[in-house]
Amino acid sequence: MILLEPNSFVLEETLLSRFNSEKQEVVDVTLVDFDNVIYRVQTPNEQRNLLNLSVEMKYFNEVVAYGAEDILRREYGDYLVPAASPQYQITLQFNLDQLPADKAGLAKHVSMLKRNVLASSFIRAFEYWESQQEGAGPLMATHYRDNEAIYVQAQQDRVTVIFSTLFKEEVDRVLGRVFLQEFVDARRQVSIQNAPQVHYSSREPPLEIRHLPGLRQDESVGYVSFVLFPRHFSSAEAREKSISQIQLFRDYLHYHIKCAKAYMHSRMRTRVQEFLKVINRAKPDRTTATSEKRTATGRYFRPQFRQPVSPQPGEGEW
Repeated sequence: MILLEPNSFVLEETLLSRFNSEKQEVVDVTLVDFDNVIYRVQTPNEQRNLLNLSVEMKYFNEVVAYGAEDILRREYGDYLVPAASPQYQITLQFNLDQLPADKAGLAKHVSMLKRNVLASSFIRAFEYWESQQEGAGPLMATHYRDNEAIYVQAQQDRVTVIFSTLFKEEVDRVLGRVFLQEFVDARRQVSIQNAPQVHYSSREPPLEIRHLPGLRQDESVGYVSFVLFPRHFSSAEAREKSISQIQLFRDYLHYHIKCAKAYMHSRMRTRVQEFLKVINRAKPDRTTATSEKRTATGRYFRPQFRQPVSPQPGEGEW
């Protein structure tokens, strides 16, 4: 079992290689992250001392309502510039001649851009809990993938996070149900009782989102609800850890489904090879029966069989 990192490793390596390069060259690289997020690293207008990072997020307009722009200004205010084209919603520009001393730290921080933007709804829910307002907070939905969304809602004593997950194949549906049931049952263990509560339903949406229009209610969709308690977000360290881990739940789930399928296929291929070996050993050896013998002169030896002679009349009679 592995845990996926919240940042984009390929983006971090690409930026770090440009930051540490002694020779400034024209570059134009397109990268793809989870949830169909596209990064484009390029040199604008042949200005080799500048480096632009443009980001395309289809759900950016939704998270803007939850304070995503404030997070961008707080985290990347020194590098924010107007978007390079209508295709991209975010553009950061770096002057390669004026980079800070900690270039690795800057590349690591920029590679967390998707995570920081998607965290806007979680931060808004945690702030609502801190305000101690009565009743439930607003239901914030982020459609981060086609036909899939994250719903976050704060209450006085908890924060509920709901994932709608789509399984396109029957095998994925069965394996996903097994994995998600393990999430539900794992909290009974003493070692992980501090984990959030997990609820899973295969086709019927939870009560918190049942009133929303357009929800799919068939066997191909599953709803997973996480209940975060104050111990999961009361401190700044716990809050950042909870946001980073829960965002990757969908990627974590489908990653392990693919690994389980690959493992079963390898075991099936191994078993088929063993069966073929058994079948090959069971075949009779026909080389001796079909070979022809030769005489000392090299001629083929074919045994002559005498034809049976019928008895003459009167022979063998008394």
